Order: sequence, then C-alpha cells, then structure tokens
Amino acid sequence: MKTVPHITDAEWEVMKVLWNQSPRTANEVIEAMQDQTEWKPKTIRTLLNRLTQKQALSFTQENRVYAYFPLVSEGECVKSETQSFLKRMYGGAFKPMLVNFLKEEQLSEEDIKELKQLLENKFN
Repeated sequence: MKTVPHITDAEWEVMKVLWNQSPRTANEVIEAMQDQTEWKPKTIRTLLNRLTQKQALSFTQENRVYAYFPLVSEGECVKSETQSFLKRMYGGAFKPMLVNFLKEEQLSEEDIKELKQLLENKFN
C-alpha cells in the first residue's frame, strides 16, 4: 500500500469536494464549500496548498487557472485513518474496538443481521 498522507479534518472537507468531482478549479472548490462551511476563500486556498504539499492533491495549470485533482482515493484515506485510529486507541487490536462498539451502540435488528452476514461472508 502506498503511503497516504495524514489529512486533517478541515483538509478532509476539501478532499470530499474533489473526490465527488474533479478536476476543479480553486474557485469551483470554494463555491462548492460555501454551502457547507463559513470558511473564507483564502482559508480554502490555504487548504488546497497544504494538500498539494502533502501530495494528496495535484493540479494542472492553464494560464493562471489551477485545476486540482486527488492523488489518493477516498478509500485509501479511510483505510489509513482506520488503521491509525486502531493503533492509537486499541494498540492495533480490532477485537477490543468491536467489543466496545457493540456494548455502547444501539443496534437495530437490521444492523445485527448485516453484521452477522458480514462475519459469515468473512469466514466462508
């Protein structure tokens, strides 16, 4: 697996916009995010620059317009964040996390059926 850069919560919001549709110009990203956040355009441009420096994004340039696109998929980032969380909170062990989740969460019958099916499929 390639190295996936650590993406902050704010950067994750920018990445979601670009995972949804890319390439997009900085102005298009800003416009898309105005519905979700109250961030100033300069803040979003800073986040785009940080993500580019981290090699999570790249861009093409035509004249003075930059069109950004992701270099890492959402799935790769989710997997990396999941592994990081597991290591930090549970020493990398999945079972204690699952046990804690099952004790704390209210699961519907549908949730339980789905979890059972996932476990059955895992071992068949």
